[in-house]
Amino acid sequence: MSHGSGKSYAPEFVAALKEAGFDFFAGVPCSLLKGLVSLLDADASARYISATREDSAIGMAFGAWLGGRLPMVLMQNSGLGVSVNALASLSTMYEVPALLVISWRGEGGNDAPEHIMMGEIMLPILDLMKIQHRVLRAAEPMGPQVQWAKDVMLSTRQPAALIVPAGVLE
Repeated sequence: MSHGSGKSYAPEFVAALKEAGFDFFAGVPCSLLKGLVSLLDADASARYISATREDSAIGMAFGAWLGGRLPMVLMQNSGLGVSVNALASLSTMYEVPALLVISWRGEGGNDAPEHIMMGEIMLPILDLMKIQHRVLRAAEPMGPQVQWAKDVMLSTRQPAALIVPAGVLE
C-alpha cells in the first residue's frame, strides 16, 4: 500500500495487529493515538481496556499473557516514565512480552513545552531498559512493522516498542 500524508493509518494498523494475532489491548489514550483507540474501543473482538495509569495497563498485559493472550499496551511517551518500574519488575524480570505502542509527543521539539523533555529522552530510556524499538512509519506497510515487533517479543520474551510520531494513527 502506498502511504501519503494527511490520513490515519489506524485501520491498516489494527488489521495488521489482528493478522499477527494480537488479541488483548490496554492502555491510556493519547490524542496522537485517537484513531487507534477509537477503532479498538468500537471493536468487541479487540478486548480493549482503557486504564487509568500506564503501569496498570502493563499489569493487565502481564495477566493477559499468562492467560494465553498476545497483548498490546498503548500509551503516550510520558506514560513510559510511569511504566518503568512495572516493565522492569514484571515484564522484563519474568520474561513476559507485550507490544508497547508509544506516541512520540515532543518529537523534534515540536509540541507543547511539557512534552519536549520526554520527547528527547524516550528512546534513550527504551535503550537503557533494553527494549527493542522502531519508529512506526506511515511510508511503510503496517504489517511488516507489527510482525517485526511480534517476532522480537516472542524470540526474546521481552517487550518490544513501536514509536508513533504525530499524524500516523490519529
